[in-house]
Amino acid sequence: MTKFEAILTEKMSAESLTKLMALQNEKVLQFVGTFAEHCDPTSIYVCDDSEKDTQYVRDKALALGEEFTLAHSKQTIHWDGYGDQARDKKNTRFMVYKENMAEMATLNSVEYEQGYAEIMSIAKGIMKGKEAVVLFYSEGPTQSPFTIPCIQFTDSWYVAHSENILYRTAYTHFLNMKKTEKGDFFRFIHSAGPLDENNCSADLENRRIYMDTRNNIVYSMNNQYAGNSVGLKKHSMRLAINKSGKEGWLCEHMFVMAALDKGKNRKTYFCGAYPSACGKTSTAMIPGEQIVGDDIAYFRNINGEFRAVNVEFGMFGIIKDVNEQDDPVIFKNLMMNQEVIFSNVLCGPDNRPYWLGMGVEAPEEGRNHFGQWRKGLQDATGKEVGVAHGNARYTMRLDYLDNIDKQGFEAKDGVKVDGVLYGGRDSDITVPVEESPDWKDGILIKAATLESETTSATLGKEGVRTPSPMANMDFVSYPLGTYTMNNIRFGESVKKPPRIFSNNYFMRDENGCFMTSKLAKKVWLHWAEGRIHGEYEAYDTPTGKIPRYADLKVLFAKHLNEEFPKEKYDYLFTFRCTKWIEKLERTKAYYQKMDPNTPKEIFDYWDETIARISKARDTYGDLILPGAFKG
Repeated sequence: MTKFEAILTEKMSAESLTKLMALQNEKVLQFVGTFAEHCDPTSIYVCDDSEKDTQYVRDKALALGEEFTLAHSKQTIHWDGYGDQARDKKNTRFMVYKENMAEMATLNSVEYEQGYAEIMSIAKGIMKGKEAVVLFYSEGPTQSPFTIPCIQFTDSWYVAHSENILYRTAYTHFLNMKKTEKGDFFRFIHSAGPLDENNCSADLENRRIYMDTRNNIVYSMNNQYAGNSVGLKKHSMRLAINKSGKEGWLCEHMFVMAALDKGKNRKTYFCGAYPSACGKTSTAMIPGEQIVGDDIAYFRNINGEFRAVNVEFGMFGIIKDVNEQDDPVIFKNLMMNQEVIFSNVLCGPDNRPYWLGMGVEAPEEGRNHFGQWRKGLQDATGKEVGVAHGNARYTMRLDYLDNIDKQGFEAKDGVKVDGVLYGGRDSDITVPVEESPDWKDGILIKAATLESETTSATLGKEGVRTPSPMANMDFVSYPLGTYTMNNIRFGESVKKPPRIFSNNYFMRDENGCFMTSKLAKKVWLHWAEGRIHGEYEAYDTPTGKIPRYADLKVLFAKHLNEEFPKEKYDYLFTFRCTKWIEKLERTKAYYQKMDPNTPKEIFDYWDETIARISKARDTYGDLILPGAFKG
C-alpha cells in the first residue's frame, strides 16, 4: 500500500478503505494519509457517488446537530456562530514563495514557509474525537474539457452536505482517470475545529484560510460559514484563476444565462460580471429568460469558439430580500418540500424559516444565529439582533428552477457565448447599456473600469466609488495587470469573440430617484441580444455604441408594457465627459497601486481614450446628448 497503510486501516472501515484503494492514485492516498495522521480524526468515511453515501452525509449532519429538520421534512436549517457569518477576508491569504512575494505584495499573502508552519500547527490534532469524511467532486461537468477534479477532507457534515448540493460528485471520474491525469486535481482540507454548545466553531481567533496556488491545495481551519469552509466555492475559484492564467483559459466571477426570443425561436447565451449588490443574480434570473449558472464560469476556446460552463450544480444564494414579488422563481422553490439548507435565518415556533425582506410577517421569537431569540434582543455590544443575519443564505440545486436551461446546464462542451455583460453601480456616469467596439476595448473600458458606488443619502454624500475590475478583485490570485492581459488575449484567440456590453441599473435623476424600475434590465438585455443579431442601429459615443430611442420605445412596450419618455432616454444616455475622464483616472490609479508592473499598453490605451473624450468635450461640450457625437 503506502507508508500510511497502518493509519488508514485503523481509521477506516474495510468498505471505505476499499473505495480509496480502488482509485489507484498515490497522490490521493498521500493527501488523505497525511491529514488522517496530522489532524487525527477518530474515523474517516469515504464517499462515492451513490445515493447511499449521499444519504449518509445528510443523516450525519442531523445526528450531530449541525443541521435540524424543518416543517418541510426535506428542508434543514444550520446556524454558524455569531462571529462566523461572512467571508473572513483578513485571514484568507495566499501562501507565496519568497521569489514571488514582491509581485503579490498588494494581494493578501503570507510567505509560504511561515504560512505552512502556522496552518499545520493549527491543524495538528484538530479533528480529535470526530468522524471525518472524504468526498470527490468536479468543478464543471465530469468527463469534459472543463472538468477540474477535487477532493475534500472535512470534519463538518454540514460542509459535506452543502457540497453534495452545490457540486457534481466525481468518485467515478477519479476512478476512470488516465495515468497521466491522476496527479492533477484540487485538494481541500477543512476542520470546523473545537465546537461550542451550539455545535459552532469556537476557536475563531485561529480561523485561517490559506491557499497554495502552486500546489493547488487549500487549508481552512476553525470555521463553518460556507464562504470560508466550502472549499469548492471561492477557494477553488482562486486556484482556478491561477491555473487558467498559466494554461490559457479563463475562470471568471460570472453568471451564464440564455436570452430568449421566442418569436424568432432564438436562444443567445450571455455571461455577466457585476460587483456585489450591482444586479448579478437579478440579471441571471430575469423573468422569461433561462439560467445556466449564477456565480462562476469557466471559459475555453473549443474549436475556435468562446465556450462557457457553469462550474457548479447548485446555488449558495443570499436570502435577504428574496420574496414572492421580486424573486418569484426562487421564492417558490424555497417554499416547496425539497432539499434546501437554510443558514442563519430564524426558525419560528412553527418550525418554518423566516428571513429579512421575506415579505411575510415573522414571529417575535424563535431560534436564529444568535441562539434563542426574541424581538428586541440585544447582543453584548448593545446592538439589536435582527430576525435573521443580513448575510443569511440558502443552498439549493439549480435544476429545481423552472427557468433552468437544462441543455446548457449539462453540456459537456459548454455553451457558445455571444455576449458578455459588465455591470457596475453608479448614479451619474455610466449609461444603462453600451456596446464596446471590440473585445480589447470592452475589457479595458467596460470591465477594468467597473466600480460600485457606496453612497450615504442621509448624509448627502456623493458616494465613494470602489474599484472592482472584472468584479473579481476578491479572488484574483496573480498580478492584476497580467490577469487583465490574459482576458484580452483569450478573447482575441477565438474566431469570433463575444460582444461586450456595459450595464448600469442605478442611474438617478436630479432628485436622487432611480430612473427606471428593476425590470428595465430586461430591455437592456434584449437590445444587446438584438445588436448581436444585427437588428438595431446605434449611436456612437466616445466609448462605444448606445441604443436609439425609437428601438427602446418599442422594447419597453413589448417586454414591460410601459411607455419610455424621450426626456428620460436623453437623461439616461447622455455621455458625461468629465465624469468619464475622472473614472478612467481612478482606474489608472487603482492599477498603479495594485500592480505597478501593469503593462504599459494598458495605460496607453486609457490615455488615448482620455484624449479622445477630452477632444469630444472640446467639440460638443461636457454633456453630449444621444446622437450628437459624430466620432
